[in-house]
Amino acid sequence: MARPDSSSLLGRLDRWAIWLSAACVAHCVATTAAVAALAAAGGMLGNPLIHQVGLVAAMLLGAVAFGRGLLVHRRPLPLAVGSVGLALMAAAVAMPHGENHLAESVLTVVGVAVLAGAHALNRRAFH
Repeated sequence: MARPDSSSLLGRLDRWAIWLSAACVAHCVATTAAVAALAAAGGMLGNPLIHQVGLVAAMLLGAVAFGRGLLVHRRPLPLAVGSVGLALMAAAVAMPHGENHLAESVLTVVGVAVLAGAHALNRRAFH
């Protein structure tokens, strides 16, 4: 039986079939790895401790940044807005974890956005 030439139609079809098989294997392995990684990350990122540590870090950074701002530019608005953002974030952390995920997420996202806006106001007040 003659071996098909790599430039012949049959040779090209076989080559494509081999690549398709390899792509299938890569897809199956990648999907399994991605699902496992997402499950592990979801467990870690959903841990309430992550949110508590994040809130403490935000409070410490806010105290330093807004405190310095108040001393230098004497504008209380960034501190007031930042306090609202931190309060919203604290309310989200204080909620029972997992019972009302939507409310917890909305409070967190709105709080973080308000806090970021306050930092932008604080930064702008220096200029």
